[in-house]
Amino acid sequence: MAEKALTAVVQEAYVHNGSTRSVDNRVQAMEMSGISKSHVSRLCGEIDDKAKAFLDRPIDAAGRIC
Repeated sequence: MAEKALTAVVQEAYVHNGSTRSVDNRVQAMEMSGISKSHVSRLCGEIDDKAKAFLDRPIDAAGRIC
């Protein structure tokens, strides 16, 4: 459960701030330990992948998702 909460905090911070460095700074400011910079980057990369998939989804001429 704690891992899910930490993931949510990291990903929400990334969505609002837009950089892994700012997320890392926020995690450190919250005195959370046990998360590496590479883990922060991986979690933020997951958001980028999901956003890209959403933007690249096929849409027909009427604007409906195919």
